[in-house]
Amino acid sequence: MDTSPASLSEATDADLLARHVAGDPDAFGELFRRHRDRMWAVALRTIGNPELAADAVQEAFIAAFRRADRFRGDSAVTTWLHRITVNCAIDRLRREKPADPLPEIDPADRHDRYGQTETALDVREALATLPEAQRMALVLVDMHGLSVAEAAAVLEVPEGTIKSRCARGRAALAPLLRPHDTARSDVQPAVEPASRRRDDAPHEHSREPQAP
Repeated sequence: MDTSPASLSEATDADLLARHVAGDPDAFGELFRRHRDRMWAVALRTIGNPELAADAVQEAFIAAFRRADRFRGDSAVTTWLHRITVNCAIDRLRREKPADPLPEIDPADRHDRYGQTETALDVREALATLPEAQRMALVLVDMHGLSVAEAAAVLEVPEGTIKSRCARGRAALAPLLRPHDTARSDVQPAVEPASRRRDDAPHEHSREPQAP
């Protein structure tokens, strides 16, 4: 089995997981490097606290490391990782009540820092008002670009339920998300379509999740 760095970087996620199960000591580390930032962004938008999000991602990858032999291959590895991360984030959120739930900067921020920070705070505060089920559907579909089918697989509910939760969540958020200064043309929309913002990897972590 070729375990060179080039071989690992060229392998598919499914191949890496299979190699990990077969005993390759480096395969899961490559999976972790590929997906930790995106999973951290999912956990952060679920929990709202960077430290707790890092803990949730750590728990999620440890769980994935240990349960890799249970992966059935009926969904993408990323969908499987999303499901584990969402579950760990929800568990962490239910166990603890963060004292400071809103990070200062949206990890996807690319533009004006001041204006976008205010926008990020608005989005976080607005999301926090939604029922958990609606919030998770919106985080996965609108913020992370998963298809309705993928989000349904992650949350293990019918596709129609995802559509309904997203519709209700968007309707509830609409009156809460308003521009701070409608005269400023450089202020970006409160929720940027995920299709135009596929890379959710944060630039700075308060504490970066470590490989299992």
